[in-house]
Amino acid sequence: MNTLIRLEVTRTLRNKKFMFFSVIYPSVIYLLISGTQNTTDKVPHTDLTLQSFFMVSMASFGALTAVLMGNSERIAKEREKGWVRQLRLTALPSRGYVLAKIASAAMVTLPCIVVVFLVAACAKHVRFDLWQWFALTGVIWAGSLVFAALGVAIGYLASGDAVRPITMIIYFVLSILGGLWMPSATFPQWIQNISEWLPTHAYAALGQAVEMGGAPHAKDVAILCAYFLLFAGGAAWLYRKDTLKA
Repeated sequence: MNTLIRLEVTRTLRNKKFMFFSVIYPSVIYLLISGTQNTTDKVPHTDLTLQSFFMVSMASFGALTAVLMGNSERIAKEREKGWVRQLRLTALPSRGYVLAKIASAAMVTLPCIVVVFLVAACAKHVRFDLWQWFALTGVIWAGSLVFAALGVAIGYLASGDAVRPITMIIYFVLSILGGLWMPSATFPQWIQNISEWLPTHAYAALGQAVEMGGAPHAKDVAILCAYFLLFAGGAAWLYRKDTLKA
C-alpha cells in the first residue's frame, strides 16, 4: 500500500495543470474575494474579520478541490484504461486500495493550505498565534480526508464521461451551501438548517473554531467522522462490486 501511495503522489505532483488549480487557484480567489471586503467588518455572530474567515474558507476549498476533483476523475479514467483491473491481480485488498487513494490525495492538500495561509498573512496581514497556525493546518488537512473518500466513491460510481459533471455539481453545491464562499449566517434560515448538517459546513467550522481561540466543536467532528465512514465504506463497497463485474 505504501508503494501505491508513493506512486499516486508522484503522479499528482507531475500534473502541472492539476497542481495549478489546487494550489494557486484558491489563493487567487481569496485575494479577489477578500480584496472587496472591509478590514474591520466582522462575520455575523463571530469576532472573525472577513479576511480571516475567507482564509480558512479558501484553504478548505483548495483542499476540497485537490482531493475531490483529482480523485474522482483519476479513478474513473483508471477504470477505463484497465489500471484498476491490473491492481486486482495483486494482493492489495479493497480497503488497501481505498485507503491508499485517500492518503495519497490528502498528502497533496498541504501545499494549497500553506499557500493560502502565506498569502493571507503577507497580503492581508492576517495574524494568529503560532499554535493557531499549526492547529489550522492540522484540522484542515485532517478534514480533507472526508472528501478524499467521497472522491474515491464518485470515481467508482460514475463512468469516465459522466464523472466530471457529477463531481462539479457536488463540488459547487457542497462549497456554496456549506458556507465556503460566503458566511452561512447570511443565508435564509431554512438554508442554514440544511447547511449545518453538510460536511463542508462542519469542515470550515473546524478552522473557524481554532481562529477564535478554541477547540473544534464535538458536533462538527462527529459529523465529519460520520461522513468519512459513510464515504469510505461506500467506496470500498463500490470497489468490491466493480471487482465482481470484471
